Amino acid sequence: MSQLLPKVLVCALTVAGAVEMERPSSALGGSFASLPLAPIFAMIWRWHDGTAPAQIADFATSILWLVPPLLLVFPPLLRAASGSAAGAGTCARRIASHGMRRSLLHRAEPR
Repeated sequence: MSQLLPKVLVCALTVAGAVEMERPSSALGGSFASLPLAPIFAMIWRWHDGTAPAQIADFATSILWLVPPLLLVFPPLLRAASGSAAGAGTCARRIASHGMRRSLLHRAEPR
């Protein structure tokens, strides 16, 4: 539990930084947000916790395969949400269900 707070703070500061950078320039905020900081932090923390390098590599591969579909799906969903809370909720549900399906399919693969 003592390690959870620093992890949450670093991630929250990263998101807050992207939002604050977006205020003067959407390009600046977008360029900061496009950096793969969350996956890098996650891999560093997994390594620090003693996770095997092969598992970290599998994690990185999963991230690599999930980024292109997100880039194709996420912008149209946000445009469809048009600022409404219901639309944003629908967008979040679709993204979460995609992630859960991917996770379940990955777990069902024979090793």
